[in-house]
Amino acid sequence: MKKEGVLKKIGMRIKLLREERKITQQVLAAECNFEKSNMSRIESGGSNFTIATLLKICEVLKVKLSDIVEGVD
Repeated sequence: MKKEGVLKKIGMRIKLLREERKITQQVLAAECNFEKSNMSRIESGGSNFTIATLLKICEVLKVKLSDIVEGVD
């Protein structure tokens, strides 16, 4: 799978987990200390984020990293 496909799948998973918790993109971004536009790019697969960024999102969403990358191959 190409990098873009992986980023898009992870972004969609973050969005799903965020929506399940009824958290807005703005709130998630603020709690992660990111700009909302950056969170939007992450969720749309348009940002090549770092593991540290993913770990911060996991912390705020109270999930494991494996919950976000599950099914991405």
